[in-house]
Amino acid sequence: MKNLQPSDPSSIGGYPLLSRLGAGGMGQVFLSRTPSGRLLALKTIREDLSSDPGFEERFAREIRNSDRVRSPWTVTVVDYSPPGQRPQWLATEYVPAPSLDEWVSRHGPLPEAAVLSLAAELCGALQSVHQADLTHRDVKPGNVLLARDRPRLIDFGIARAADDPRHTQVGGVLGSPGFLAPDQAVGGVPAEPADVFSLAAVLVYAATGHGPFTRPQENNVAMAALVYRAVHEAPDLQGVPPTLVPVLASCLAKAPADRPTAAELGKRLEEIGARTGNWPDVRPPALATELTAHEQPTHTLVDPRPDLPPDLQTGLQPDLQPDLRPGSQPHPQQHHHPQYNQHHQQTQPLTAPGHGPGPGHPAAGQTQDSTLLAVPGTPERRRRPRWLIVAVTAAAAVAVAAVSVAAYAGMRGSGSGSSDDSSDASKTRPSASAEATKPTTPATPVRRILQAVYDLGVGESVRTAKTKLIMQRDGNLVITDKQDRPLWAAMTSGTGNTARFQDDGNLVVHNSAGRPVWASQTFGHPGAVLVLQADGNVVIKAGDAVLWAAKTVH
Repeated sequence: MKNLQPSDPSSIGGYPLLSRLGAGGMGQVFLSRTPSGRLLALKTIREDLSSDPGFEERFAREIRNSDRVRSPWTVTVVDYSPPGQRPQWLATEYVPAPSLDEWVSRHGPLPEAAVLSLAAELCGALQSVHQADLTHRDVKPGNVLLARDRPRLIDFGIARAADDPRHTQVGGVLGSPGFLAPDQAVGGVPAEPADVFSLAAVLVYAATGHGPFTRPQENNVAMAALVYRAVHEAPDLQGVPPTLVPVLASCLAKAPADRPTAAELGKRLEEIGARTGNWPDVRPPALATELTAHEQPTHTLVDPRPDLPPDLQTGLQPDLQPDLRPGSQPHPQQHHHPQYNQHHQQTQPLTAPGHGPGPGHPAAGQTQDSTLLAVPGTPERRRRPRWLIVAVTAAAAVAVAAVSVAAYAGMRGSGSGSSDDSSDASKTRPSASAEATKPTTPATPVRRILQAVYDLGVGESVRTAKTKLIMQRDGNLVITDKQDRPLWAAMTSGTGNTARFQDDGNLVVHNSAGRPVWASQTFGHPGAVLVLQADGNVVIKAGDAVLWAAKTVH
């Protein structure tokens, strides 16, 4: 990650540029963010190539193909330039992780368990690419990111659709020598078997520190030599885990017809114990430290508390504003681009919080300062939760007691027609102290401190005298004032979205599949609390440090 240069634009496509992430043969990649603070990798074609029709067409193809593959093993497209716009750009989710090439170059080969897991995960990635009727054509260590949850396959710059007529043309060589298949090397048809060959070559590199057609400690091999070896020589599999050798040998067959398909490869990997889903358990221990190092710069570069313009404060169109009023029916939102879809492994869900007083209740007894604690729900069914409201001060406790007495007394003296004749004077007439403090409605705290893990289900909310945090039925997490006017929104949508304040300090909105679509980017802070402050602001704090703020003081 490098600082922006004076010649760099301040924004592209309305997305602010924060830093440079790197540059490729045809484009520059920047770190950016959405208005809600979601981090993006924004790729744009280099200025000196923007007038080249060949590069422009290739970049347009990358946009189409990247958006075509939806998979936990690929980065999700968030937005892209409209047709005909220059410069062209593509915004995808940002994955702060080293590539396999970077990791092996610095630390050497992966442990056997990690190689087996990597094999299963990348095979899953390749299957998703082929199921989208694409071939990647450039599977190599530099295009594999070693993320926390699972590896990612990136860069569809030279991918081709199966229905693209140029898919069957011969004569051009695209790919990375040392990892491209013999059929690619001689300018043949780069079909799915070539991707399988390249995947096997990547796994040899992960297991040994060098490709199947390079020697240990051999550097700067001429491209022509690598192409010749791929076409004419047997692969070097020395150092590959014995269980993987026959599998990879079949994938590295010279004839495309002799290689397994990605689906067949997945079955063979299962037979030798390679499976998806266990990458966090078997990845190299030192990788966690390096991932933190990749993530840390974003904490100083990215202010996750952007000031949203008025028309973006809710993420809703003006005619959808009535949805913010409790009791109204939500309308579906229209989105032009896919939502953030990073794979997320759900933890065991806890019960969701109950509702605070409804919007019709005026703020009475507003001297409370309360902490809401999560109570685990019954495992056999998800039920309406019960939450403990713990008063922080003795005065608050007294106020709650007074409210309860007053409310009870008011109910008994309301002329409801009760036939209970066992009441006495002490039940029908409250004490003088209760009479003096009797509010007309239940007390609403002026501040609330939410401790993790805290869930907001569909339509559920938590409120103070000035502010309400609500997970709307349209999927948007919104902060409103006491008149239910929107002050801030995560700008998310989707049926079944829920919000969770996690025990790592991160506030996350998940879609119905359990995958995050928005986050406060405050992970790594166990013990942090989510506070609805007396001034109307909503913040996440670790001790006295403010990690995130919605800037909703009112």
